[in-house]
Amino acid sequence: MSSKKDKWQSYITILIFCILIFCFTLATIIVPSKEFSETENRYLAQRPKLELESIINGKFENDYEEYLTDQFVLRDSLVGLKTTTQKMLFKREIKDIYFADDDYLIERHTESFNSDIAQRNIRVLSQFAKKYQEQFGTEHISIMIIPNAVDILKDKLPPFASSYNEEEYLKQIAKSLPENVWFDTAKILQGHNNEELYYRTDHHWKTLSAFYVYQEWAKMQGYNVPEITDYEIKTVTSNFEGTIQSKLGIKTTTDTMELFLPKEKIGYTIYNEISKETSNSLYDYSKLDTKDKYAIYFSGNQPFIRINTEVGNGRKILVIKDSYANCFVPFMIGEFQEIDVVDIRYTNQKLSELMKAEEYTDLLVLYNTSGFAEDISITKLTN
Repeated sequence: MSSKKDKWQSYITILIFCILIFCFTLATIIVPSKEFSETENRYLAQRPKLELESIINGKFENDYEEYLTDQFVLRDSLVGLKTTTQKMLFKREIKDIYFADDDYLIERHTESFNSDIAQRNIRVLSQFAKKYQEQFGTEHISIMIIPNAVDILKDKLPPFASSYNEEEYLKQIAKSLPENVWFDTAKILQGHNNEELYYRTDHHWKTLSAFYVYQEWAKMQGYNVPEITDYEIKTVTSNFEGTIQSKLGIKTTTDTMELFLPKEKIGYTIYNEISKETSNSLYDYSKLDTKDKYAIYFSGNQPFIRINTEVGNGRKILVIKDSYANCFVPFMIGEFQEIDVVDIRYTNQKLSELMKAEEYTDLLVLYNTSGFAEDISITKLTN
């Protein structure tokens, strides 16, 4: 009797499971697809077209699986529920993210620095630097690869947590470059690691960190060295929830975001190649009303922008960068007549042609470490 009862219970469990899967899948198909996830700050996979060729080569199946994963009904709530459950079990690491001291969420970048892409990117950057050192002179080329929080905030990590070779990876990059091209930002940030250098919920460094690095870079380059008292430090939001928190699907804490506004004003205009519009502000304050508040800088990542200033000293610099440079570039306004900022992730413009046409006097490459190691577009440096 008991065996028969157990069998029926098993059947009922399987039936309920199948009904739930069927209903959720059906709802996912019926409910209109979302194009963009503000929570994750990324575009979501859309329903793929049913074509014979894509079915034969397996692309349709892969694309449809990605579509169902991105568009699954109540996806954000289910991700958050899973994270909450794991936290209740006292897990200190979930989805490659450490729950660190002082409410920091710190990505550990497990496979970032040992991959084939990471090693290839070092070789490409080395070739690029060696190619242009004769044109600019090593004193006019700077390469900054900014350490991530997992490397600088080691004292906040859970016991036995690892930074997964980030420090060693930075040493490999430095060793591959011509002499005097590498600018060691890790040493600068380590000297201030008792301060709030990174956002607690986001992967970016804070503007204060960018200021400390710019200050030392300006000193090395022979530029005017700013003091922190030269700026009005304006808190523009205390309600910033970043991309790391979004991956977990839960509320933890919120971050403040500060802008460093120079007290001595310098005139400038910004030209955006995509929108073909000219602006006189580095900041898009409307982004503070969105999930992606970090896009206050230049309205987010842009393929190419040109900043013309009233400095009038003839110096023109090309900045090749990822989003870490967005809060660094504003400190450069007083030292260059023209600042061209290129994000090669979003453009196919040939750098060699741009550099030949514009006759730059200076060159800066600025990335964060994991971003550089994982970026498949670094090969464009040699275009």
